[in-house]
Amino acid sequence: MADLFADESPPRADAPPNDAAPLADRLRPAALDEVVGQEHLTGPEGAIGRMVTAGKLASMILWGPPGTGKTSIARLLADAVGLRFVSISAVFSGVADLKKIFAEAKLAARAGQRTLLFVDEIHRFNRSQQDGFLPYVEDGTITLVGATTENPSFELNAALLSRAQVLILHRLDERALSTLLDRAVALAGKPLPLNANARAALVASADGDGRFLLNQAETLLDLDLPEPLDPAGLAQLLQRRVAVYDKDREGHYNLISALHKCLRGSDPQAALYYLARMLTAGEEPLYVLRRLVRFASEDIGLADPQALVQCLAAKDAYDFLGSPEGELAIVQACLYLATAPKSNAAYVAQKDAWRSARETGSLMPPLNIVNAPTKLMKDIGYGKGYAYDHDAEDGFSGANYWPHAMSPQTFYAPADRGIEAKIAERLAYWDQKRRERTPSD
Repeated sequence: MADLFADESPPRADAPPNDAAPLADRLRPAALDEVVGQEHLTGPEGAIGRMVTAGKLASMILWGPPGTGKTSIARLLADAVGLRFVSISAVFSGVADLKKIFAEAKLAARAGQRTLLFVDEIHRFNRSQQDGFLPYVEDGTITLVGATTENPSFELNAALLSRAQVLILHRLDERALSTLLDRAVALAGKPLPLNANARAALVASADGDGRFLLNQAETLLDLDLPEPLDPAGLAQLLQRRVAVYDKDREGHYNLISALHKCLRGSDPQAALYYLARMLTAGEEPLYVLRRLVRFASEDIGLADPQALVQCLAAKDAYDFLGSPEGELAIVQACLYLATAPKSNAAYVAQKDAWRSARETGSLMPPLNIVNAPTKLMKDIGYGKGYAYDHDAEDGFSGANYWPHAMSPQTFYAPADRGIEAKIAERLAYWDQKRRERTPSD
């Protein structure tokens, strides 16, 4: 097991290719500007780009779907700032392995060589193991770069998160995936045995996963076919559903747009038609489900909070049953969304609140609503005068919770439809109470 923890040098642009390695490994980028689809992080204005320019890395958690470049970015970061690179997987390692790595990193630090420790699947470490990183991150023995496909807020300790910057990697879009295919073709020195529609279908079937796309491309490049495959032939060969759309996948975007508009327009019959068009064409059901989940929050929100629950239940049902049985759950979610009351109040509120936070993000909350865990904080007024709402008349104190330098704002304005109509009544009742009472400072 010792080989799992040996130093691994990042791939060099001038290194000879290993023809026996999988295509995805042979095509790993040799510099950060070769990483596709993550320019919001690796570009000059991105968090990673700025760190590299400064020559100093903070510990970070790379959060994103599979096949989006987390491992490649970690390797290239070490090379870019001259750090020793060590890689482990949380699936195969334990406390003893970590202790060995930390001891070696301390020795390297004494020799003037700092260590970047890349931990794949970091969320698989338990809470105690995660705590083990803290002293070595704090004293600079290691720069930690963790990779996870799971929400760090749920899977990682708050103490570890407070010492690392969470960077979100995007699912690879069509342009990024097409770039990877072009690189694969160039390396192989021969074209993919696909016609234009089949190539577009192959990109769609990857669903944002660059590693999966390259693995499928490698299979195709190893074949000697008499003529290029069409989408149906590709689906039969790979034993995986692929979307049969027109060139440039305009049909993909047209149909998902039509579905979204039909749901927003409360037309369940037309929505079901476009849903059927997509699924029978071979669209990935999980892609459709992601769009339905987004719609539930963006176009329905609190007008019917069950909409989001229905969509997530449909996702779980599809995961459990697969195709074609699980597609009925997608139909149920689609019909629920189309027939639910509509409101974009939550969507509008998010945009307004985010804009306000960017403009006023450094303002201190009023001291009366700030916790005072130490005597010093109590002595300087933290928590003083807090009105406990449960002790107030009607369970409502009417206190002011906004920073003193900021007037109260209205971000959320519920619609007069569905459950939001009741919420609007409740908010109006509380507003009236605030006007009747003198807020506590």
